[in-house]
Amino acid sequence: MLVNVSYNNKAISRNIDETVGKPFPLKDRWKMGGIGSPKLIITETSITIQNLLILDNNTNCCNIEMRPGGIIVGFRSLLESYALVIPYYKLTIYKGDLGIYSIYRDHYFIKVKADTKAIQKYFRKLLDYKADNAPTSIEDL
Repeated sequence: MLVNVSYNNKAISRNIDETVGKPFPLKDRWKMGGIGSPKLIITETSITIQNLLILDNNTNCCNIEMRPGGIIVGFRSLLESYALVIPYYKLTIYKGDLGIYSIYRDHYFIKVKADTKAIQKYFRKLLDYKADNAPTSIEDL
């Protein structure tokens, strides 16, 4: 779900909270070592997101926020803030070419450059959290 989060809209906030859960409490954030990613440089996106990013001449960058039920990928275009809300059961992450991570949800995708150890460590934390909190699959039974 791609939404404009520039303005405080209770319906959108409620919808995001229902989809990926409320933000982690401060105690859990400390235990996890933070829930936000470093600045991620966008290399490629799906056509819908690309149409938003092409409107300005700034460097295309984003960040990821972990939630109990999924992630929120945030980015800016012109003076607007957008969020791609992805629950864990629809989240697919691929490690592609040299230092490129691809984040997929249905027909949306964002490819980001992972050229530092901090970014790679964050994606490892994200994948570990997703695996630890995933529901039991049918193969495990």
